[in-house]
Amino acid sequence: MAPTSSLRAETLTGGDDFRAAAALYTRVFGYERPEFSLNPNLLSALARNGGSAVGVRDADGELIGFAYGFAARDERGRDFHYSQAAVVDAAHQGEGVGRMLKERQREVALGWGHRTMRWTFDPVLSRNAHFNFTSLGADGVGIVRDYYGRPGTDRVVVEWALDREVDPAADLRHATAPQLGREDWGRIVRSALTRPDGSVQDAAWLALPARAPAVSDDEELRASHDRLRVDVRHALEALIGDGRILVACTRIDETTSAYLAIEAPGRRVSSRPNHPASDQEVSA
Repeated sequence: MAPTSSLRAETLTGGDDFRAAAALYTRVFGYERPEFSLNPNLLSALARNGGSAVGVRDADGELIGFAYGFAARDERGRDFHYSQAAVVDAAHQGEGVGRMLKERQREVALGWGHRTMRWTFDPVLSRNAHFNFTSLGADGVGIVRDYYGRPGTDRVVVEWALDREVDPAADLRHATAPQLGREDWGRIVRSALTRPDGSVQDAAWLALPARAPAVSDDEELRASHDRLRVDVRHALEALIGDGRILVACTRIDETTSAYLAIEAPGRRVSSRPNHPASDQEVSA
């Protein structure tokens, strides 16, 4: 692991930077089809007009991480900075590059006057969820089916308060999850958590694999993965539709992690999700 002090985060500005970023993006994601490539001219335009294009370089000056985003507004008229993608060279994962990218992107977004950042991630990628919620302190506020118009592209919507001084869920982001296992994947489990002030927090946990399902040519295995995705989707729709937000993703053991969903500030949740997934609930 390279020491973080040897890495440098910066805002990308020149044509060479944007071309290097586009090449890194294509290489990390393994894209071969041209419609999934990233145009360096677009990055230049975004960086000059309310967007972000940031990178992390190693000690030799090579670009090993990249993130970009743009100014956005939702259907309710709320402005935010939308982070479209963040990529880290496989040889440098686990070195804190992702956090450096997000912090630099945060600075750029604040510089444009944005107070909130949003992005999305695949709901079955528990490692990404842990980084977003437990490490960064962001919240999961939505779930969108087939976000990119293709099957298998369900996405959790993340919202990060960029200028928040006190995180109201700080103690919950490291809460101990119930002992869930492979047989619980896709199930909602309820528990009660005691907060530092002595209050009791209603908690809902959703178990999922600790590792991303491997790509396989085996039809039975692919069908199993597809069923898992549907189960996780339905459970997240139930939790978020019931007025909850995701505030943590905790690894329980080598096989299983779990989302923690709590009542969103200013909203009261019902005693049971109004969704067929409630048939899968158990008490903890």
